[in-house]
Amino acid sequence: MSDTEDKLHNTHRPAPPSLAFFATLNVQVAPAHEVGQTPAGNRRVIAILGGDARGDGWRARVLAGGADFQAIVTPTLAQLDARYVLETDAGELIYVHNRAIRSASAETTARLVRGEPVDPAEVYFRCAPTFETAAPSLAWINERLFVGVGVRRPDRVEIDCFTVL
Repeated sequence: MSDTEDKLHNTHRPAPPSLAFFATLNVQVAPAHEVGQTPAGNRRVIAILGGDARGDGWRARVLAGGADFQAIVTPTLAQLDARYVLETDAGELIYVHNRAIRSASAETTARLVRGEPVDPAEVYFRCAPTFETAAPSLAWINERLFVGVGVRRPDRVEIDCFTVL
């Protein structure tokens, strides 16, 4: 790289991204269907029963019928893949696909798998949800990246989602 190219490269770099609150999702879940040990890990499927979402100036309900497809890949790591639909108070539908990892000690992970309450401070639970909609008023969510932090409760998952700016 020439000196001029090097100067241009260094002076025109974007600032690191920041985050803006998008929504809090409270997703009610059923007890897990334990598929068992597969090549992908200890496979579990957890039905989504309902719940709600609240963002700045909007609310939605979580429609029943989705599921969280989990693989406990090591005694300390779970890979999560949830898919479900939100319906806003205005009747607009949003498809949610949320991929996440949840990491904790083997003891804490075992308690989570058994459906026991766990202190969220003991768990690293981060996600990268995508949101898709046909609603013109929400079309911008089709064109943004989101990240989130979650908490697993015995009967629900709580996720705070942020837009990457």
